[in-house]
Amino acid sequence: MASNPVFDRIDKESSQGYAGFGRAGAPAQAPTAGMASTDAMSSQQLQDLYNQPSAGPVQTKRLTIDDVVMKTIGLFAVVLVFAAVGWQLAPTSWGPIAVFGGIAFTLVVGLVIAFKKTISVPLIVLYAVAEGLFVGAISNYYSLAFDPPEQTDVFRGIVAQAVIATLSVFAGTLLAYKTGIIKVTAKFRRIVTMAVIGYAIFALVNLLYAVIGNHAFGIGGTGPLGIGISIFAIGLAAAMLAVDFDSIDRAIAAGAPEKYSWLLAHGLIVTLVWLYLEILRLLGRLRSN
Repeated sequence: MASNPVFDRIDKESSQGYAGFGRAGAPAQAPTAGMASTDAMSSQQLQDLYNQPSAGPVQTKRLTIDDVVMKTIGLFAVVLVFAAVGWQLAPTSWGPIAVFGGIAFTLVVGLVIAFKKTISVPLIVLYAVAEGLFVGAISNYYSLAFDPPEQTDVFRGIVAQAVIATLSVFAGTLLAYKTGIIKVTAKFRRIVTMAVIGYAIFALVNLLYAVIGNHAFGIGGTGPLGIGISIFAIGLAAAMLAVDFDSIDRAIAAGAPEKYSWLLAHGLIVTLVWLYLEILRLLGRLRSN
């Protein structure tokens, strides 16, 4: 299986006994004076103690799906708020800074978050801020380039259509994953991970080609090759969503600490934003023809 920083940490900590569980095969502790005191308890007290419900994930500070959902909603709200700021900055001299500065910042900080030994919530939130500024500014550029000035129907706007398409792909992928139509196996995860790494390298080369050569969409332009590249990227982002869903399920099943909810939510938001940008690019290419 391809290396995953999140699950490398989960596997390591599970072997060391996080969330209140000892190492496998560790010797049992000798009885203490506190344990011996149970001998003096009445049978009713022992029965009452036995009848108490066992500690759940919340009590043991283990990861739950609610943790991931709440953190995802929180980070998504940060992205939306600063996307609105980026949208307003786009027509000003700060627009290019928001776009190119956001790209550079998210690339560097994204790697730091992924490989940092400890989970840094401030870094994750700061990443969401930069991501929002970048997404808002570039969305404004697409709207100015491809929406007619006289257009009044917001749902015909390129940004609104990209948002609707992103939510539709997200819902469809989640449904396919939950119903077993998409099965995330070790082989599936390896293929998707290698494809994402390859596409990330291509995207950087394509960005340089677009900026230096003054080509709006880079390699392939608005022709069949360019449209094919966009469709492939959207499919790859959808596959990565399935991997994200599986990562969340695996982390919960492994009894990961609650703090991992930030890292999992961060990964989900990154994939969603990537999916949105690829759909926006595809719509831009189609409207250019």
